[in-house]
Amino acid sequence: MAEKGGPAAHGARHVAIIMDGNGRWAKKRFLPRAVGHTRGVEAVRNLVRGLRSTGVEVLTLYAFSSENWRRSEEEIQDLMGLMRHFIRSDLPEFIANGIRLRIIGDYSIFPADLVEMIEDALARTAGGRNGTLAVALNYGSQQEIVRAAKAAAAGGEITAEAIEAALDTADLPPLDLLIRTSGEVRLSNFLLWQAAYAELYFTDVLWPDFTLAHLEEALAEFAGRERRFGGR
Repeated sequence: MAEKGGPAAHGARHVAIIMDGNGRWAKKRFLPRAVGHTRGVEAVRNLVRGLRSTGVEVLTLYAFSSENWRRSEEEIQDLMGLMRHFIRSDLPEFIANGIRLRIIGDYSIFPADLVEMIEDALARTAGGRNGTLAVALNYGSQQEIVRAAKAAAAGGEITAEAIEAALDTADLPPLDLLIRTSGEVRLSNFLLWQAAYAELYFTDVLWPDFTLAHLEEALAEFAGRERRFGGR
C-alpha cells in the first residue's frame, strides 16, 4: 500500500493487529457487547481506508480465533452477522481501490452462505495490486503450525523452511510489526511462528478507539528500533 517512489521510511511491509477491547469499550459505556463489535468494524474500515498513505503493504487482522467458539451463541451470531455486513458494504470499495482480500485460518466451517460470500470476495479481489488485507478467521497459530509440520513431513523432511512454506501466510511478506490493543500483553495464539523476529507493540487503546494516527505512532516507534534478527 506504499505510494509510488519507493518503500515507506519506517520499513514495515507487513503489520498484524490483535484487535482487542471491543467488549470492554462497550462495558465502559453501559452498552451491549454487540455495539462494541460494530464500532470495532468501523475502526477496521477507517484504518483500511487510510492505510495506503502509511506505506504498509499487508495488514493482517485477528478477527475470529479458533477459541472464539467458546463465546455465547448470541455473540457468535452477532460476529457472523457483522462479517456478512462488512463484506456486502465494503467489497465494492476494496475492488475499486485495488485491495486484495486474503483469509488465513479455516473458514470452511462457517455457515454456508458466509463461506460463499467469503469465496466470492476472494475471487473478486484477487487482482488487487494496491495492498492486501489478510483476515484471520477461525485461526489458531498452534493448529496452523501442526498442519504445516504434517505437510512438511509428507513432503519428506521437516525443516524450518518446509514448515514456513506450508503456513497460511506463505505468500505474504515476513511479519515486521505485531500490535495488540487494549493493554493486554500476550499473543493469544496469533502468528506465533511468524512473530519470531517481529517487533511487538502494545497499546492501552481499546480497539474501537484505534485510529490511523495510532497506527502511525506504532510505525514511528518501529522505525526507531534496531532489528538484529538474532545477531549482535
